[in-house]
Amino acid sequence: MFSPEGPRLRELAVQALSSVERGYDLLAPKFDHTPFRTPDSVLDAVASALRRTGPFDTGLDLCCGTGAGVDVLTRVCRRGVTGVDFSAGMLAVARERVRPAGPRVSWVRADARALPFGSAFDLVVSFGAFGHFLPRELPGLFAQVHSVLRPGGAFAFPVVAPPRPASRAYWMLLAFDAVMRVRNTVWRPPFVMYYRAFRMGDVRRELERAGFGAELQPLPEFGQRRDGSPRVRMVVARRLP
Repeated sequence: MFSPEGPRLRELAVQALSSVERGYDLLAPKFDHTPFRTPDSVLDAVASALRRTGPFDTGLDLCCGTGAGVDVLTRVCRRGVTGVDFSAGMLAVARERVRPAGPRVSWVRADARALPFGSAFDLVVSFGAFGHFLPRELPGLFAQVHSVLRPGGAFAFPVVAPPRPASRAYWMLLAFDAVMRVRNTVWRPPFVMYYRAFRMGDVRRELERAGFGAELQPLPEFGQRRDGSPRVRMVVARRLP
């Protein structure tokens, strides 16, 4: 993270004391050189899984950031791809970085909780954005995704198996969330970024309430945990008629 290409500690501190939107505007030029960007291995695995699920005509990358998910959509969509994000800085980087030779790509600045589209898409994807939404916001978020999908369209996103309670990773994420909660109690505007707010049981229940039929597909590229469960899955939620 603190390589010559990535942000310095001071830059991250300024970002963390800003709003989410302003913070990502500041981070945008160096975002692709941070661990916050979804790894290429995950993007490639999702693209492979979506090829088996498709084909698709039009796709939307929800909270697209610098466009990594748009790259995935251009591999599996035939007609058009749209990236939507509320950070003007991230979209500016995406416009410069993503220049595909495939389907037409459009960029739209908007809040995922108020999408400015009709039922225009066959596929919606999202990568690494859900920690920016509080649990109480999931019903509205999923309702928005449902509204922009055509009947039978798919909402797909990867989920990593949560770390075991006895593991170091578990306690690191717990500590991060605790620090963020303290920060948001004593400082305004809030910066919503939590690693433990997106629980799979709650997600499936809210997807079903929003009018989706959801299933979990293992991504075999990442293998299995000791108990035989997949390390990484892809949620595929179909909009019901």
